[in-house]
Amino acid sequence: MKSLRKYIDKIKPNFEKGGKFPWLQSTFDGFETFLFVPNTVTSKGSHIRDAADSKRLMFVVVVALIPALLFGMFNVGLQHFRALGEITTATPYSLELIWGCFWFGLLKVLPLILVSYIVGLGIEFIFAQIRGHEINEGYLVTGMLIPLIMPVDVPLWMVAVAVVFSVIIGKEVFGGTGMNIFNPALLARAFVFFAYTPYISGEKVWVAGMTKGEGIVDSFSGATPLGDITNALADGASQVTWSNGTNVCDWIIGTIPGSIGETSVIAILLGAAILLFTGVASWRIMLASLIGAGGLGLIFNAIGANVAMQVPFWQHFLLGGFLFGTVFMATDPVTSAQTDTGKWIYGILIGAMTVLIRVVNPGYPEGMMLSILLMNALAPLIDHYVVQGNIRRRNKRLDPLTANH
Repeated sequence: MKSLRKYIDKIKPNFEKGGKFPWLQSTFDGFETFLFVPNTVTSKGSHIRDAADSKRLMFVVVVALIPALLFGMFNVGLQHFRALGEITTATPYSLELIWGCFWFGLLKVLPLILVSYIVGLGIEFIFAQIRGHEINEGYLVTGMLIPLIMPVDVPLWMVAVAVVFSVIIGKEVFGGTGMNIFNPALLARAFVFFAYTPYISGEKVWVAGMTKGEGIVDSFSGATPLGDITNALADGASQVTWSNGTNVCDWIIGTIPGSIGETSVIAILLGAAILLFTGVASWRIMLASLIGAGGLGLIFNAIGANVAMQVPFWQHFLLGGFLFGTVFMATDPVTSAQTDTGKWIYGILIGAMTVLIRVVNPGYPEGMMLSILLMNALAPLIDHYVVQGNIRRRNKRLDPLTANH
């Protein structure tokens, strides 16, 4: 590392003003600060001094996403081979089976990750060079989130177009990382959902190979548990019939169809533990989201007017992208509420609105994406009223004191 540091220091003057490549200063600075903590220090005033910068915080989030990524790759292969009838729910797991599923999933997921990072970082570098600013590090996380919240069979060109939309419209028009209103990864998913709906809804998109339908066994369904609830509502059934014999244990482990990184509760909770231990994510938002979803879920359970309302409140925590969104996207420090009280309000409303959309709007059974995006827009308003409320309470405490003088 010392030799690398010396080499970087040696070539650094070439990228500064008066050097051979001054127009690449932003790009060079991005690589330098990615490899080493900046050696700049504060010169005056009181500041919190810490060795962690934004890149290090983003790197922690990427590390927290690794369990969901690795399991997602395995599950992509598992669901594919189940669809072909080569693996059943009764098939015993072996090292060979696990490796075969993981290798298939790796080959399917890796291109999505590469497209996401190449396109997204390319745009970030271009904008940094044009503006003469430092490279924004926020895309380190966004570039990983986008593939994990997509169906495995989404076309690569569609991912590229969604990334372009999310980075330019969702970030750069607002000024770049730290200035955006909406979570860029969710904007990419929303773009695909509304622009290319057939590629992100229905039963065929969640399992690799089902869109072509070649060799799929008749008994296999690619429906997610939320899709099963939607089908039960459409059929007027009195209870939900879960596809492929899936049960709560499968939901917790994650061996069900769904977006690449959203199926495994265990993997997501491992990521949550990393974020909470390092203090990167807000526990208030996570807990508030659970309270909001659980509270409204209990109310709907008491009403029980249809099969969706009868789904036990705690099952909403395990279904779809609820936990993944709660842990990794609702807690985005840029787009979420900033005040402590605001975080409680923000999280509760996200959880409650997710359950409301799932139950009331059977045409869109997920709900987590729209809930977070809507609350992203309302987060500044929530913080505004929280701050104004604090100011009014302080003024009331001051009035008696000023009256005595």
